[in-house]
Amino acid sequence: MNTLLDSNLGRTVLSLWSWFVIGVVVILWFPMVAVVRLVTMPFDRGAYAAGYLFRKLCVVHQRLTPLWTFKVVGQVPDDPRRPYVVVANHESFVDILLISHLPMEMKWLSKAEFFKIPLVGWMMKLVTDIPVRRGERDSAIEALKQCRIRLDRKVSVMIFPEGTRSRTGELQPFKDGAFSTAIAAGVPILPLAVHGTITALRKSDWRLGHSHAEVRVLEPVSTEGLGPDDVATLREQVRDLIAAELDSVRAGV
Repeated sequence: MNTLLDSNLGRTVLSLWSWFVIGVVVILWFPMVAVVRLVTMPFDRGAYAAGYLFRKLCVVHQRLTPLWTFKVVGQVPDDPRRPYVVVANHESFVDILLISHLPMEMKWLSKAEFFKIPLVGWMMKLVTDIPVRRGERDSAIEALKQCRIRLDRKVSVMIFPEGTRSRTGELQPFKDGAFSTAIAAGVPILPLAVHGTITALRKSDWRLGHSHAEVRVLEPVSTEGLGPDDVATLREQVRDLIAAELDSVRAGV
């Protein structure tokens, strides 16, 4: 099996298998998510149940993908309905699949293009994920407004504060939006450190790569008593926490 995994032919075959699997899983998942959303809509305004089910397709796919192993490290908050603004570094598209292994529902701030993908995009709309058009200020303002609505409905939101993937894996500067939203809503920040996904799916290569990835859940950072003037300080505090954790995981700590 190891010889197959290590060969170019093996990687091609296993990649074809993995893409086939995700296609099948998505087809199976769509009607289940739709039914759950329809049934729970009268009493679940935050679409928590449907969203939680939607993320689990990522768990099923990963377990059927021989090239990847994922791990969650750290303490996930005990109360899944206490809202957080969740932030993470961004190495790869596969970060989404890895973070979806956390046993909590979050509404994702995602590129508007994703919502146009058949079945996947339809599910994102059903579970009330939040579209944003890159480079459009009005879209960004509306997206952060929608984040506030989700938080008010006792559902966490997930934002990549770098704004886009890092091509090298090195941490990029953070943008203000996640932190100003957390302060305005009076909710804590939940930082995540993601490592190892950059090899799972490389730009300009449809084939999957070997990946032993993990997401580390860090201690929540309170926004109690903070105001608009504290956004930059909070932003850099959280970035420093994630940077330090990435240094630790790369050092094997």
